[in-house]
Amino acid sequence: MYRFADYKEQYRANLRLALPVTLAQLGQILVQFADNVMVGRYGGADPLPLAAVSFGGSAAFLFFIAGVGFAMGLTPLVGELFARGERGGSSAMLQNGILFYTVLGAVIMGLQFAFTPLLYSLGQPAEVVCMALPYYKLLAASMPFIMLFSAFKQFLEGVGNTKAVMVIVLICNMLNIALNYIFIYGHCGLPAYGATGAGIATLISRMAMPLAVILYFRGSAVYRPYTTGFSPLAYSWRTIRGLVRMGVPIAAQMVLEAAAFVGTGIMMGWFDEIAISANQITTTMGNCAFMIVMSIGAATTIRVSHCYGLRDVQSLSRAVHASYHLGLAWNAFAAVMFISLREYIPLLFTSNAEVVELTSRLLVFVALFQLSDGVQNISVGTLRGIQDVKVIIPVAFLSYIVLNLPVGYLLGFTLGMGPEGLVLGFTFGLSMAALLLLIRIKRKVGSLRRAQA
Repeated sequence: MYRFADYKEQYRANLRLALPVTLAQLGQILVQFADNVMVGRYGGADPLPLAAVSFGGSAAFLFFIAGVGFAMGLTPLVGELFARGERGGSSAMLQNGILFYTVLGAVIMGLQFAFTPLLYSLGQPAEVVCMALPYYKLLAASMPFIMLFSAFKQFLEGVGNTKAVMVIVLICNMLNIALNYIFIYGHCGLPAYGATGAGIATLISRMAMPLAVILYFRGSAVYRPYTTGFSPLAYSWRTIRGLVRMGVPIAAQMVLEAAAFVGTGIMMGWFDEIAISANQITTTMGNCAFMIVMSIGAATTIRVSHCYGLRDVQSLSRAVHASYHLGLAWNAFAAVMFISLREYIPLLFTSNAEVVELTSRLLVFVALFQLSDGVQNISVGTLRGIQDVKVIIPVAFLSYIVLNLPVGYLLGFTLGMGPEGLVLGFTFGLSMAALLLLIRIKRKVGSLRRAQA
């Protein structure tokens, strides 16, 4: 039987880690929100600029999420070492992560530029693609800076410090929004760049993020020792292989899930610009809910990795249950808000009556998959913490590629439900992922208990 007193301390410990991550994620959401609102207002009744940012951002998102997913493999590895008091091993992980992830960021940037000619082959209106290209290329140029920052960010999360990342991200996000105002609308003597201006602002703010975190490390008596001991002898193919072993499944899972959203966004373009713009608004709002529960999932990874390092299965289990409670409570609240405010939310982004009307309908379907999305995200965070990540690739492939996208296409086009059918496909994919991951966690935690007995 559930008793609040049994989980009170677990809630406090999880929230202590999750709240700074949540605020940092909210800062990211605020930038995305500001990009869409500012570009949407710049376009006025013309949906083209918002559609361009939607398409360019969606095309770049798969590359972005692959890189960030790779870097997330550093957190559980550092978390386990930190729990055991192995500072030298943690320092070596950071040093190798900085090198590996920065090089990986440059590779991802190159792949993203190489992908540019294919954007015209995705069935989108030609005018949307032409306007989206500068924005897309600017996002590509930011990838090495994002990956360098991610090395420090995931290290700090691994040792349980989520506050420093929060402060840096929020400051840089405020910079991004200020630059949006300058470059999108044309201020300070500059011309109005529209959608391209949003990309310029994003690139500059992402360049500032690694600079800020490096300055933080240099000025911190606690974290400076982790970097002052850097040595060429610490570079190790074995450590790099460990980062790859953890990073590939996490990145693959995130890419496959993102592919369902990007694929749905592309199929929205097979309808018209109205559908693209409406989907961009609902995706932005869905990300608002997702980023909160993603923060809880990140806190779960930290708590679980520390418990796993100490082989404290009882604390591990309670931490996981507490995360599910928090995540489900948030997602239920988000679902109610999406349904209740469905006629008002679109007005924040656009004055186009057709976009507003379609968005209000889509928000109901976004509400339907909130609980499943929360469960699967926290489950993935748990599996990352116990370093059981290989299983998440087949689960993600089955859920998002085999089930989500085909069901969405069937409902949207074959059965004639239109954009609503495409969004409804997420309910099927996310529910399957949530079920399979819960089964895996139950078996894995049971195995850890038996090994401890």
